[in-house]
Amino acid sequence: MSRGVWVSRSEAEATTLYEALERYEEEISATKKGAVQEQSVLKSCKALDLAKRPLASIRSSDIAALRDEWLKSYKPATVLRRLAVLSHVFNIARKEWGMESLSNPVELVRKPQPNNARTRRVATTDLSPSSKKDDEPESERGAEDGEIELALAASNSELLPAIVWLATETAMRRSEIVSLQWQHVDLKRRVAHLPATKNGDARDVPLSPRAVAVLQALRDTQASAGKKTLEHDEIARADRVFTIRADAVTRAFERAVARARAKYLDICKEAGRRPNPKFLTDLRFHDLRHEATSRLASIFPLHELTKITGHKDPRMLMRYYHPKAEDLAKRLK
Repeated sequence: MSRGVWVSRSEAEATTLYEALERYEEEISATKKGAVQEQSVLKSCKALDLAKRPLASIRSSDIAALRDEWLKSYKPATVLRRLAVLSHVFNIARKEWGMESLSNPVELVRKPQPNNARTRRVATTDLSPSSKKDDEPESERGAEDGEIELALAASNSELLPAIVWLATETAMRRSEIVSLQWQHVDLKRRVAHLPATKNGDARDVPLSPRAVAVLQALRDTQASAGKKTLEHDEIARADRVFTIRADAVTRAFERAVARARAKYLDICKEAGRRPNPKFLTDLRFHDLRHEATSRLASIFPLHELTKITGHKDPRMLMRYYHPKAEDLAKRLK
């Protein structure tokens, strides 16, 4: 065995998975856009018994057992993300930390197949005429009208209503909304510019009249509160629209939905009415992007919708298109 290989092996045997995760968090994860979400995964991995063992001692059978254990409590997509982080830790250790002889046990393990094609629709009492169809079945539209309104009424957050309506109207991602800056919002042209997105490409998002009204009201409120003045308009445009973290948005939304569901059950009990099991259940913040995309799909053709939502693969948007044969027939001459 050459000295280089011996040193590499020795380093891998002396470094525990916990230590590797710590170093990865400091040197690699901190520089990523999704650092907050990834740090949550790293925290979970550091709590594992497996984290006490040296990197060189971890085998694919250990990772397979970990995968199976995770699948008992988490969805395949969550397990897949965790495995991806672990795999990257091993690859970084091998390529950049002097452990060239270290093998990546995650690469040999079968990966769970996620099913992310959620069809959950979010119902509101204020659907635009182009998005709500008279013959659209309830199962496709969600549970009952008013889910968003009731959730927001139950929220204690001052920022959540504007964030929720912006997500529902524009199909912007949570991270894109909380990163939005006033200097990139043009209310006259009705456009929001996103210089940095999840897929790495910048894009311009058209703003509906309601989205413009939400942003205008927010700007007026901030100005009246003394945070922004006309004399300092240039400084104001450089500020973030929402001073809140992405994970805080998710927690606020989940709390609001839970409170609204509890209130709904109380109302049904008092009225002697059977509650709808779908109403305000299994409702996630990301469903707002799905809802917005579903509505926009009834307005824009596929190639234009990709520019709005930021999907690189048009196939990801095909599930939003459900044209009726009679509507297509009307276009034929």
